[in-house]
Amino acid sequence: MVVNISSVKTEALLLFCRDLINSYQADDTDIIAVNKDLLKAINVVVQDIDYYIRNMRVNRINIIVKYYNIINKMVSKYFEFDPQFNPSMLCFSMLATWFKELEHQNNSKEYIYFLIYPYGEIFDKLIVNVTDSEYKKLNIKMIQIAEDIIVRYDKKGLDGI
Repeated sequence: MVVNISSVKTEALLLFCRDLINSYQADDTDIIAVNKDLLKAINVVVQDIDYYIRNMRVNRINIIVKYYNIINKMVSKYFEFDPQFNPSMLCFSMLATWFKELEHQNNSKEYIYFLIYPYGEIFDKLIVNVTDSEYKKLNIKMIQIAEDIIVRYDKKGLDGI
């Protein structure tokens, strides 16, 4: 069976982002609306978690779950000793790095939303337009962490899982 590694890794990343968005509630109503839109788009292209659990014996699903676990471990290591983070910025930065900077799935209809997503507007809301310097520093830290994670994730081949 031939597995499109980029597609599998993209699906795992989207699953992780969906879980990240679902795992917290933001105070900023603008960010809540953006998260809801992003969550809606993610749910169009990925399945419910039960689907992945039921089909773990299918090679492609098994690989997706393994890549999901890789992302989860990478993120967990960053926040093991410093639990302060902004899940919204981390999620947006991971997706922006994957789709915009590394140009994964740029020929895929399923992921067109993520390719044309206005990440710049979100970054403006979370960095440029922020007056709280500590919050701004935290968001910049999220960008750096996300970029590091996604660059390392991109290098993981099937032999690394």
